[in-house]
Amino acid sequence: MCGIIGYIGKKDAYPILINGLKRLEYRGYDSSGIALIN
Repeated sequence: MCGIIGYIGKKDAYPILINGLKRLEYRGYDSSGIALIN
């Protein structure tokens, strides 16, 4: 299984995305990553 998380808004995106990755931790063990565009 896999999962995708995204965020669009005015708050700092980093902690929101990290929390999302932690919640997806058990959905798959192959890989994880993060990309930010400012």
